[in-house]
Amino acid sequence: MDIAPIRTKRDHRRALKEIEAFMDAKRGTPEGDRLDVLVTLVEAWEAKHYPIDLPDPVAAIKYHMEQQGLAPKDLVPYIGSRNRVYEVLNRKRPLTLKMVWRLHSGLGIPAESLIKVSEEHAP
Repeated sequence: MDIAPIRTKRDHRRALKEIEAFMDAKRGTPEGDRLDVLVTLVEAWEAKHYPIDLPDPVAAIKYHMEQQGLAPKDLVPYIGSRNRVYEVLNRKRPLTLKMVWRLHSGLGIPAESLIKVSEEHAP
């Protein structure tokens, strides 16, 4: 198997084109193995050159609320009083560690998104 590292955008485009040609390859075949290696290389190159930043905590909460059909009152058990919920959603109050833990364990919001420091509260 002669596979070279992806170093340039041209190499990246070439690898994507080759991946497209092997999309129907069966697992465990030489073509399937080549596809697996190429996909791994492309994923690594894209992660380095096109990183996807996590959303800020409020955006993560609002996205989760939208996906689950939750209203601000549904966040009271995780954040505190209704006023506190609105303060958090309006970026007037940062999340505490206790709030992060409750939102993560109770609603399944990724902790990585909840602990990201938003620009409004950055030191």
